[in-house]
Amino acid sequence: MDPELDLTLERVIHAPRAVVWQAWTDPLRLSQWWIPAPIVCRVEQLEVRPGGAFVTRMSEDEGETFVPHMDAAFLVVEELERIAFTNTIDSTWRPVDPMPVAITAEMTFGDHPDGTDYRITVRHGDPASRARHEELGFSDGWATVAAQLAAVAETEALRA
Repeated sequence: MDPELDLTLERVIHAPRAVVWQAWTDPLRLSQWWIPAPIVCRVEQLEVRPGGAFVTRMSEDEGETFVPHMDAAFLVVEELERIAFTNTIDSTWRPVDPMPVAITAEMTFGDHPDGTDYRITVRHGDPASRARHEELGFSDGWATVAAQLAAVAETEALRA
């Protein structure tokens, strides 16, 4: 972690790692939490493997019209442990200059006495990009989706 280049978030999710992992790797579950509500998420491609596509679309009009949200590629996938992706390479492996900011995001899933220790590190290429991401609401946005992930996983864990 480089505080000049990286932004982080940590949360304990009251559900087993396998349930949290499934919420991340199943398109139907991911669509329930990946974008802050009330925006609707549609998962176009979710190939959770190194080099796999990660493409989502979003709708602010209750699913009437969808626009691009994320077109990225997974870099690392270690089952039940870690997922990393970047938006600097799109789902077809073409280099891109993503708006509003280029990132590499890493999520780790660890055991915790109360469930899962979920940690996010979002890396940026320079301090200005990190600052821009922070100004755009990194903390609120990523904390909101982490809370939504927790709600999906915790609800599923209660049903099991």
